[in-house]
Amino acid sequence: MAFLKKKETVPEEAMDLDAVMKKYDRESNTRVWEGVPKIIVTCILALFSVFCIYVTLFATWLDELRLTTFMAFIVFIGYLIFPAKKGVQKPNSLPWYDIIIMLCGTGAFLYYAINAGEIVARYNIRSYEVIIGAVGILCLAELCRRSVGLPILFVAGALLIYALIWGSTNPNFLARIIELVRNLFYSKEGILSTPVNVCSKYIVMFIIFGAFLERTGIADFFINISNALVGRFSGGPAKVAVVASALEGMVSGSSVANTVGSGAVTIPLMKRTGYKPEFAAAAEASASTGGQIMPPIMGAAAFLMAETVGVPYSNIVVRAILPAVLYFAGVFITVHLEAKKEGLRGLTKEELPKIKPLLKQVYLLLPLILLVYLVGTSKRSIAYAAAIAIVVAIIVGLFNKENRITPKRIWEALAAGGQGMITVAVACGIAGIVAGIIGSTGLAFKLFSGIIAVAGNHVIIALFLTMLCCIVLGMGVPTTANYCIMAATCAPILIQMGVPDIAAHFFVFYFGIVADLTPPVALAAYAGAAIAQANPMKTAFTSTKLAIGAFIVPYVFALNPAMLFVGDQHIGEIILIVVTSLVGIFAVSAALEGYVLTHMHWYERIISVVGGLLLIYPGVVTDTVGLGLVALVAVVQIFKKKSEAKVAA
Repeated sequence: MAFLKKKETVPEEAMDLDAVMKKYDRESNTRVWEGVPKIIVTCILALFSVFCIYVTLFATWLDELRLTTFMAFIVFIGYLIFPAKKGVQKPNSLPWYDIIIMLCGTGAFLYYAINAGEIVARYNIRSYEVIIGAVGILCLAELCRRSVGLPILFVAGALLIYALIWGSTNPNFLARIIELVRNLFYSKEGILSTPVNVCSKYIVMFIIFGAFLERTGIADFFINISNALVGRFSGGPAKVAVVASALEGMVSGSSVANTVGSGAVTIPLMKRTGYKPEFAAAAEASASTGGQIMPPIMGAAAFLMAETVGVPYSNIVVRAILPAVLYFAGVFITVHLEAKKEGLRGLTKEELPKIKPLLKQVYLLLPLILLVYLVGTSKRSIAYAAAIAIVVAIIVGLFNKENRITPKRIWEALAAGGQGMITVAVACGIAGIVAGIIGSTGLAFKLFSGIIAVAGNHVIIALFLTMLCCIVLGMGVPTTANYCIMAATCAPILIQMGVPDIAAHFFVFYFGIVADLTPPVALAAYAGAAIAQANPMKTAFTSTKLAIGAFIVPYVFALNPAMLFVGDQHIGEIILIVVTSLVGIFAVSAALEGYVLTHMHWYERIISVVGGLLLIYPGVVTDTVGLGLVALVAVVQIFKKKSEAKVAA
C-alpha cells in the first residue's frame, strides 16, 4: 500500500527512491520480470487476489483447508517475487534452488490442505508428516528472511531453541521435535493461529482495497490538500508532511513506504525552506510512522486487536481516534516550534495549489468515507464492507481524468494486492509461531513474574519495563507481526497489573511501532535520512524527539483509560484529559526544542518537562501543579519576548 510519487518530483541530488526502498524495505527487493514471464506472474498475483475475495466472501470451507490453501499460495508466489539476495536482479531469473524450495514449501501446505479433514480428526501425526511439517516451517522461515527481514526470525529462532531445550518436560529429544512440529504446523496454535486467520479473512481485503484506492489518485490529493491547508504557514512543508502522513496513514500499512512515498515530495521542500536535513528527514519519518496508529487501518493491526481482545473492529477504530490525534498534534507542535526558532518561511503563493480545483476532487474520499460508515453501521462482515469500498473505488476512478481506472489498471490493482499480501501473511505466520511457543512453554508467565518482581505494585514501573520490552522486541518487525508478538508477551503483564484489556493492547501496540524510529533499528528514520542525504543516527534521535507524543500518550490512556472511552466516563472528563495531555505534550516538546516564544534557559526547560509530565499523570493535584509550572514558563517567555523586542527597537 505504498504511496510512491513520480520520480520527477525528486531533485537530482536526492537518492533514487527505488534504491532507498530496497535498502530499508524488504518488501521492495523483488525479482525483475519482463515480457511473457511478467504477464504470467501478474496473472498469478491477480488470480490470487480474486481467489482471496471469493474465499473470504463466499466459501464455507473448513478452517484448516482455507488457511493451508492460503499459505500454499503465499509460499508459491512469495518465491516467485522475492529473490535470495538483495541487489540488482537479472531479469526473468528463477534459480533451480528457488524452484525446489518453492515446490517443497507449497507442497507441504498443500499436503495438509488435501488431508485436512483426516489430520484434524486424529491427534497424532505420522513420521513422514513430521518431515513435511518441518519442511513447511523452514520454507516459510526462508521466505520471511527474504520478504520481511531477520529481526523477527531471530526472535522466533531463539524461542524455538528455548522450546526444544527448556520448554518441554519430555526427556526424549525426538519426541520434543515431533510435539513442536505438531503444535506449530498441524494445529491452530502456531502458523495457522489467529494472525494468519485474521490475515486471510480481513487484512487481504483491505490490502486489495488499498491497491485500488492508490490508483484513484488519492495520494496526490492528500499531498495537495495538505499543501493548501498548512503550506503557507511558517515551516509549511514540514507541517504538510505531518498532515499528509496522517491522511495517508488512514489507508497505508508501512512506515518505510509512507516515509519514502510522501518524503519524496516533502523532504526536498523542507530543505529548500531552511530545515536542516536531519530535521526534515525526521519530521517525515515520525509523521509517517504515526500513520500506523491512524484509524481505520492502523497498519492492519486493528483487525488483529479486535480478534485478540474480542471486541468489534469498529470499537477499535473509535478508541484509536483521540490517541492518534494527540500523537500528530505533538509532532505538529514540535515542527512549528522548530520553524519559529529558525525563522523559517512557508511556501509562496505561487507554490501553493489552488483550493477550488482540489474541492472538485473531494469525491476521491468517497470510498474511504463509505468504508468507515459501513464498518460502523453495517450488520454485514468487515470483508463485505471492504468489497463494497473496492467497487466504489473503481467507480470513483472512472471520474478522475488524470488517474482513470481501466480494465488494465483493475488487473494491475489486483496483482498489486496479491503481491502486497505476501509480507503481511508471512509475518503473521512467523508471529503465530512466536505466540504459539510463548503460550505452550509458559514463557509469558515467566516474563510476567520477572517484571512483577521488579515493579512490585507500582503500575508506572511495570509500564516503563513493558515499554522497554516492546521497543526491543519490535525493532525491524512489521506492524502486524509486531503487534502479535506484543499481544502474546507484554499485554498480559499489564492486564495482570490492573490495566484494562483494551488499554494494555493499545499500549504495547504503540511502543512496538515506535521501534521504527528508535535507534539502533530505526528503519523509517534511516529511509528518510537517505532521501535527505542526512546523518542516519542523528535523524533517528531527532525522530525520537519529534515523536515524543508516542512515548507519552500510551501512559495517558494506560493510567486513565477514559481517553479510550473505557468505563463510565463523562464527556467533560474526556475533554479534560485531552486538554491536559495536549498541554503536557506541548510543554515537553517545547523543553526538548528549547523554544516557545523565544529561546529557553536550562531551568525553564526543566520546569517545562516537570510540568508537562505532571499534566500527563492523571489526578487533580498533578494537573494543578503541572498547569502552574507550565503557566510560570509561559509568563517568563512572554516577559523575555517583550524585553527582546524593546532591545531590538
